[in-house]
Amino acid sequence: MFDTKTVSLEWGGKTLTLETGRIARQADGAVLATYGETVVLCAVTAAKSVKEGQDFFPLTVHYQEKFSAAGRIPGGFFKREGRATEKETLTSRLIDRPCRPLFPEGFYNEINVICQVLSYDGETEPDILAMIAASAALTISGVPFMGPIGAARVGFNNDGEYILNPKVEDALGEDGRLDLVVAATQDAVMMVESEAKELTEEQMLGAVLFAHEESRKVIGAIIDLAEKAAKEPWEVDVSDDTSEIKEKLRGIVGDDIAAAYKLTDKSARSDALNAVRAKAKEAFADEEPQTQMVANKAVKKLESEIVRGAIIKDGTRIDGRKLDQVRPIEAMVGLLPRTHGSALFTRGETQAICTTTLGTKDAEQMIDGLEGLSYSNFMLHYNFPPYSVGEVGRFGFTSRRETGHGKLAFRALRPVLPTVEDFPYTIRVLSDITESNGSSSMATVCGGALSMMDAGVPLTRPVSGIAMGLILEGEDFAVLSDILGDEDHLGDMDFKVAGSEEGITSLQMDIKVAGITQEIMTKALEQAKAGRAHILGEMAKALTGARTEVSKHAPRIETMQIDKSKIRDIIGTGGKVIREIVAETGAKVDIDDEGTIKISSSNADEIAAARAWIEGIVEEAEVGKIYNGKVVNIVDFGAFVNFMGGKDGLVHVSEMKNERVEKVTDVVSEGQEVKVKVLEIDQRGKVRLSMRVVDQETGEELEDTRPPRENKPRGDRGDRGDRGGDRRGPRGSRSRGGDRGGRRDGGDKGGDGGPTAMPDFLKD
Repeated sequence: MFDTKTVSLEWGGKTLTLETGRIARQADGAVLATYGETVVLCAVTAAKSVKEGQDFFPLTVHYQEKFSAAGRIPGGFFKREGRATEKETLTSRLIDRPCRPLFPEGFYNEINVICQVLSYDGETEPDILAMIAASAALTISGVPFMGPIGAARVGFNNDGEYILNPKVEDALGEDGRLDLVVAATQDAVMMVESEAKELTEEQMLGAVLFAHEESRKVIGAIIDLAEKAAKEPWEVDVSDDTSEIKEKLRGIVGDDIAAAYKLTDKSARSDALNAVRAKAKEAFADEEPQTQMVANKAVKKLESEIVRGAIIKDGTRIDGRKLDQVRPIEAMVGLLPRTHGSALFTRGETQAICTTTLGTKDAEQMIDGLEGLSYSNFMLHYNFPPYSVGEVGRFGFTSRRETGHGKLAFRALRPVLPTVEDFPYTIRVLSDITESNGSSSMATVCGGALSMMDAGVPLTRPVSGIAMGLILEGEDFAVLSDILGDEDHLGDMDFKVAGSEEGITSLQMDIKVAGITQEIMTKALEQAKAGRAHILGEMAKALTGARTEVSKHAPRIETMQIDKSKIRDIIGTGGKVIREIVAETGAKVDIDDEGTIKISSSNADEIAAARAWIEGIVEEAEVGKIYNGKVVNIVDFGAFVNFMGGKDGLVHVSEMKNERVEKVTDVVSEGQEVKVKVLEIDQRGKVRLSMRVVDQETGEELEDTRPPRENKPRGDRGDRGDRGGDRRGPRGSRSRGGDRGGRRDGGDKGGDGGPTAMPDFLKD
């Protein structure tokens, strides 16, 4: 029934299996990829025709994680998978970025790539497997995909070894220093995404090359599968030859384009280019619609040729800068009076307002994924409103691009954050882009670092970021530092590097053409290192390190450690004690399973009160020590007093005053503050207290003037024989006759029924 085709590969200590022909057979291409016990299904469908007038390539990638893959039921009200999570969005972009450049120019058929995680083993990250499955499905579908691509994840440990496809917890764990993902064709690297703990340029480049070599093994397996199961290639007319029209346009608007790109101001340049495009459109107004569409594309190609030619031949950039020159930078901190930390970072015509907010543990972000519930105490959110590029557009909805740019900045800054033990705050960085002309994500890195330092976050070192570009013409190339938006669109590589003075913390690279050699990447990394150092120097003019104090508007957090056996005492039955502490003191109290307590408030007195309360609960009472307490319950024979926050003791009526007390309520009332001395703690932990030996005004111990108890000697109880012989007579009789001898006072109990003697201390 099934015409199943399968290939397998031993890769990184596990078996990678690619299968087609059994599942999703109505799709143009479908591959079930298995690695370890992680399984991903990818299905590709393509439209057989192009919508009239369409002049762009509508490729859509959807990556989805099924909770059943990990044996979990989704949270929330609906209990089903819903809107794409951040991870699903980022993985969709991860697949899209290396695949999109591998379709021929002029191919505009809509393509859908859907990847679904069906099984997850908790060790193998499914994103790499989804990329491989997508590449294989596209390759066998028959669509004009100039792949296949392979993908690999690489780690780097403290021993200097590269690790292929490390476990999730190992990539950036105690012994891990790198989490790098590479997608590549047989001949060229297409995409790099990474987070690193300040690696050198040589180490990062080595990781990229290692990943490329491993990716080639996967490409071989995909080719083997295609030889068994690939469908006939599509016959697609993608000629779109614009050479003749382009030469005609060169004579009409060539000089105007060159003049427009000499304008350094973005708005002026944009207006001039719009005028050029309108002039070109008018020149072809009487032509067929298809010819007009080709002419529009030819204008863009002509722009690209003119700009790229000037850079390669003359080293002349659009705004007149040198190839390695960074635009003017202005950085300032403390921009906003009520935020916990703020910075304004401006580089040329790119600008970001970054704010940092500090919160307590209950502000952590809860993440629900295949791995289960997890919590993050660091968040970075990036917003790109349409006014930042002078446009009218939709506002408020977070786009895939915004999610991706924010995650890049997140990865760049996370490696230099302090540990939770050193800085027990939840940190949120918000970046609002107010102007954009090239690399707003790197402006977010710089502004985010400054705003955190302004908030008092003790970063290991400041971090800066820079976007690099590439113009490649044959064997000639030019690497551009701090690229403009237009240079990004017209160039062959978008290469973003962030890091401290010690090394790289994040590297992202998207390559649009083949032929990026090791020489080019080495030069780009070295040039980026110099650019980062320059930007760090400009940032230092605003702030060189973290402020020693957090903002007066931020909550203060103090940490204390208690014995785990005392956790129950702090929480109380049903949380009664901890709720009382919070209600009475006004401070927030968080306690974890290891006995770490975080007390937070913007008021230092509230923190001190909560700390004292908790210390009172966990501290052991000492006999002879005086404590402040509160009467919590009154009984006939005394009063129970709460002291040390969580301990109760009894003040017997005889220990309230040095004279006789008729009624307990004559001396104390519930809720009254009293000072007590610990007299005794018995083996069961019950505490006996005294008020009478403590000055209730000053808390000083008083001399005990009451005479000690006198126990009178008991009278002679007489010979046991006086009790009439054996206490128990013969069975059935009980002899109690005779004098029972003296009692406590030696008196005769028999006959007169007189009272027994009472000790003097009870008579009082």
